[in-house]
Amino acid sequence: APAIRGFKSGETRILADISGCGIINHIWMTVPDKTDQDYFVLSDIVLRIYWDGEESPSVESPLGDFFCNGFGTGCNVNSLPIAVNPVRGFNSYFQMPFKTHAVITVENQHAADVKSFFFQIDYTLYDEMPEGTAYFHAKWSRERLTERTKDFTILDGVKGKGHYIGTYLAVTALERYW
Repeated sequence: APAIRGFKSGETRILADISGCGIINHIWMTVPDKTDQDYFVLSDIVLRIYWDGEESPSVESPLGDFFCNGFGTGCNVNSLPIAVNPVRGFNSYFQMPFKTHAVITVENQHAADVKSFFFQIDYTLYDEMPEGTAYFHAKWSRERLTERTKDFTILDGVKGKGHYIGTYLAVTALERYW
């Protein structure tokens, strides 16, 4: 499997740069969840995916949150699109089509270097995509404190046709006995 050894703090690495028309079928990654500095590696590595030359990513999320592991803490996940095994093998089975180009990057925003980062991206190239093929998007957001009587917005401002797949929501209490 491809690997990044010595993933430096502040560094961005390209995991995939795929030219052509195709579909990403599976993404597998694994990384230690802590360094000598602290325990928030899964929150501090940012995953970004760009389709067909776009400047802003269609996917931008802390690595842990993308794989349903919020708060920088590893946990098992057993679902059709996302699976995380007990030794922190992150798997995404979302099909992610692109028409001309796909780029996947990770950025280390952690305070320290991450010793190792392993990954594999499985994809299939095609001559063309069917008309109306939708792109995969994932949005991460955070609200520091909730406000009484104000709804938390999960999804807003979406344009175009598509399918809403779902939400991974991680909630923590900042006060005791909540």
